[in-house]
Amino acid sequence: MQRLISLSRTIVLAGVTALLMTCAVLPMYAQKPVPPTAVQAAKMPQFASKLAHPSRPALPPKALPVRHLSRRGPGQDQTIYDNGPINGNTDAWTINFGFIVSDTFTVGNQQTPVTGMSFGVWLFPGDTLTSAEVSITSEPNGGASYFDQTVNFTQGACTTNQYGYNVCTVTATFNGPTLNPGTYWVNLQNASDPIGDPVYWDENSGFGCESSGCPSQAYDNSVGTIPSEAFSMLGGRDDEPRCFQSQGNLQIIHSFTAQQRGPNGVAIDNAGNLYGTAPGSGDNSAGFAFKLGRLSGWLLDPLFSFFGGNTGGQPTGAIIGPNGSLYGGAQGGIQNCGDGGSEYCGLVFNLRPQPTACANAPCGWNETVLYPFASESDGSGVINLSAYDQQGNLYGTTSTGGAHGAGTVFELTRSGAMWTKTTLYSFTGGDDGEIPTQVLVGNDGKLYGLAYDGILETGVVFQLTQSGGLWTESVLHTLDGDGSGASYLVQDSTGNLYGRSEGLPSDNIFTLQKKSSGWLYSYYYINGEGFSHVNNLILDAAGNLFGTGRDFIPDEPQTLVSYVFKAWYTGDGWHFEPLNLLEHQTFAATGSLAFDSSGNLYGTTYECGTNNAGTVWQFTP
Repeated sequence: MQRLISLSRTIVLAGVTALLMTCAVLPMYAQKPVPPTAVQAAKMPQFASKLAHPSRPALPPKALPVRHLSRRGPGQDQTIYDNGPINGNTDAWTINFGFIVSDTFTVGNQQTPVTGMSFGVWLFPGDTLTSAEVSITSEPNGGASYFDQTVNFTQGACTTNQYGYNVCTVTATFNGPTLNPGTYWVNLQNASDPIGDPVYWDENSGFGCESSGCPSQAYDNSVGTIPSEAFSMLGGRDDEPRCFQSQGNLQIIHSFTAQQRGPNGVAIDNAGNLYGTAPGSGDNSAGFAFKLGRLSGWLLDPLFSFFGGNTGGQPTGAIIGPNGSLYGGAQGGIQNCGDGGSEYCGLVFNLRPQPTACANAPCGWNETVLYPFASESDGSGVINLSAYDQQGNLYGTTSTGGAHGAGTVFELTRSGAMWTKTTLYSFTGGDDGEIPTQVLVGNDGKLYGLAYDGILETGVVFQLTQSGGLWTESVLHTLDGDGSGASYLVQDSTGNLYGRSEGLPSDNIFTLQKKSSGWLYSYYYINGEGFSHVNNLILDAAGNLFGTGRDFIPDEPQTLVSYVFKAWYTGDGWHFEPLNLLEHQTFAATGSLAFDSSGNLYGTTYECGTNNAGTVWQFTP
């Protein structure tokens, strides 16, 4: 997701240039009542009037959330090919009114049945995709045909983009062909909605894809070669290895149910209990918070199911505060942001045990909304509460909003039962950065964090310093050719900072060492160890970095390897050590990690487990 956001402006400019060149040689666009792309349609009066343009200035494309396509669930086959998450902002291509869009996908090293497809669709407000003709062929819209049917689609979560379209995930299941290993084309056409409007297939240009053979090649029957699209192909065999199993020093300690699916990391308290959240699940499908503690074994306590609306839903994670209760950010609050003020601005919540003991254990916790953001200028977007200081003040970021619409760093201070929010810094979208993703309280009392860089489209590591009651920002380092999309900033006991950034040919691990003369920056491409992807980072008590990742082995492109790794920095440079390798098994550990007092490492997987709904795992180094 980070690379998609950080490179979106480059993608837009490249896409516009390509379309202008194509228009110069193919004037047929003007002869069609519907143009081939959604962005072109948005500029035409007959279609622009259908779109719900926001009353406020449109946010930059990368300010919108990026959602991954749906994965395997109960009763479904696994994702056999995933071309990356929905972009939702760059452009989308018409798949009705005579237009046919084709894209490639790859089948692995054995015969595989295809049983469904999921893709990102742009729709006019009020429209619903009901069906589309899906075909699988050896060439774009031609060659040998392996499947050709009109199938019904079900519509999942949607969001409104800056052009006014609803961007949704849609999924169809069907009895498709069994394919030999190789590359194939999936073609979409004759899409139908009850109103008869154009329907568009989301363009994601292949960024964020993780399957062998991606990014794909895409083709439009009226234009020719186009950027690749956002989609997944579903299927697989029951005897295929899908997810990791407990083995050796890596153990699954809890498998979530379908109702609780999709955990996004864990935090740990002094007693060794684990806590976390799962967006989009729970009793109300708005997210839930959980506790995992030891009795005779590990026991899950579902603490709270979010309701959505002004009380919050879709939590982004949680931290354990100084009083042992949970604090976090979520959607919800006041409906005064986004599309003409129709979207919720976000909120900060607190979950704590009920004041009196329950008759039966386990029992739920109570939610208190500490602060609902009130407007775009107050802060909006993704609310990430990530730190607190010794006085109990809370700190976090908003991905958008603020004085310049580019995001904020905020503080919540408590006086009795009341909490007061202060905006410490509003990003401008220039050299100081935009779309902040994290802030931490440093050993020196200063704030350190990560944001995207509004000029170089990469990322910045920043510092906030207080003087005379005012906070000022300074950029410690701007990631240029050495990476982008920085995430998971951590600090060791001596004040050195460490993080992870995306780069080519691999992700990087970087450090900013605190010297008397300033900050010394260095980075390490893990590609030198034969790996390319880092999911997350955490420091152990000795100052070593640990994390997880997954990759395809360069000499064996069909072999997926997942791993836990250890990395450390000494005077002679970086050292990287994979601690376990799980071949042909999806580990996909996402979200925050936690160490217990015995040195055991804990984390979550979004999928896998008994119900393929996610797990909590334990790794003993």
